[in-house]
Amino acid sequence: MNNDWMNDPSLAGIDKAKLDFLQALVFESRGMSREQMLPFLMAVAKRGQADHITFTNAEIDTIVAVIKKESSPEEAATIDKMMRMRKK
Repeated sequence: MNNDWMNDPSLAGIDKAKLDFLQALVFESRGMSREQMLPFLMAVAKRGQADHITFTNAEIDTIVAVIKKESSPEEAATIDKMMRMRKK
């Protein structure tokens, strides 16, 4: 995924620092194995807390919708599965 998703007009109301945080997350996680992802995500969550970066449900829904537009059908299905797990 490239930076194009960050230029989507529907993201205009979301703080740029939050979007930059997400973009860094995407690029830093590239090429990681499943075994590497859990410790990485835990470290990212800790970094987000330290930087006071939080997302509202509306922001999450908007970001996910934008990312899905840039995703393959397989990636979109994975995103849908993760979002269903998040709402349980």
